[in-house]
Amino acid sequence: MIKSLLIYLSKAAWARAIVTKWKFVRQAASRFIAGDNIEDALVVVRELNKKGINATIDHLGESTTSTEDAIRATNDIRRLLEEIGCCEIRANVSLKLTQIGLALDFDLCKQNLVAIMDSAKENNNYIRIDMEDTPYTDLTIELFRFLRKLGYQNVGLVIQSYLYRSEGDIKELICEGARFRLVKGAYKEPKSVAYPKKADVDKNFDNLTKIMLDASLKENFSGLSSDGRIPPLPGLGTHDPNRIKYAQDYSKEIGLSKDMLEFQMLYGIRRDLQENCVKEGFPVRVYVPYGTHWYPFYMRRLAERPANLLFFIGNYFKK
Repeated sequence: MIKSLLIYLSKAAWARAIVTKWKFVRQAASRFIAGDNIEDALVVVRELNKKGINATIDHLGESTTSTEDAIRATNDIRRLLEEIGCCEIRANVSLKLTQIGLALDFDLCKQNLVAIMDSAKENNNYIRIDMEDTPYTDLTIELFRFLRKLGYQNVGLVIQSYLYRSEGDIKELICEGARFRLVKGAYKEPKSVAYPKKADVDKNFDNLTKIMLDASLKENFSGLSSDGRIPPLPGLGTHDPNRIKYAQDYSKEIGLSKDMLEFQMLYGIRRDLQENCVKEGFPVRVYVPYGTHWYPFYMRRLAERPANLLFFIGNYFKK
């Protein structure tokens, strides 16, 4: 129930208007967010790179409400790609399609996405398209396929293990050359489309991990690129030690090289796990968000780990 409430609040404009005015909330959110601008994000990424950790950078924003905002977000992402290219850091870029207009106009989003992909190609970089809630799943996959037909190889998708459909999607898209970030899922979905129980979500996560690791071994996929920008086929987005152990054990069982999978985690969460995976020789990529539109992202982080809510409530009553 708490998770559902937090996910609802993440999309509620009235709640955003109230909560973002509370100074302690912004301070709490800074644990997960690199800062307000590109320069802040690049500082964080350089420190991660020094520890042998790669990054994916996200200019925060989603569900834009005007064409002007969608174009502005597109230009911001293109500038980010240019900055990464100039700095030669080990990082790629993640984005949400509703940030660049998917909720407004499909053709607008398509136009903006192609412009971003051109910038990524020019700057020798890679784009990961985040998966949002289920009203956008089919459209997201359609746009991914559109990019592949245009010849863009430097693009991947996020797949959510709480959706029943994900196994079928992965099996189809692997055949089309897709590389994935596998996550459990952070949106409120009905029982008709998603597993309601955590145990089932975890079980499916391991099943999907196995499918991707097997494909990495059998198909003609490359491992992590030497510049740290292009990830291997499976990017496993989890902070769950059991999911990490399953992937490590199974990859060893089938004789898969460690550079053929990557563990992906969020900035500010389980740094110990990040560093342990690096020590064990596995690539690690940290999701580094920045920007002023941090509220929806932060609320979903609270929903994923409701224990963080105790900190939130405690500080509210200290105001």
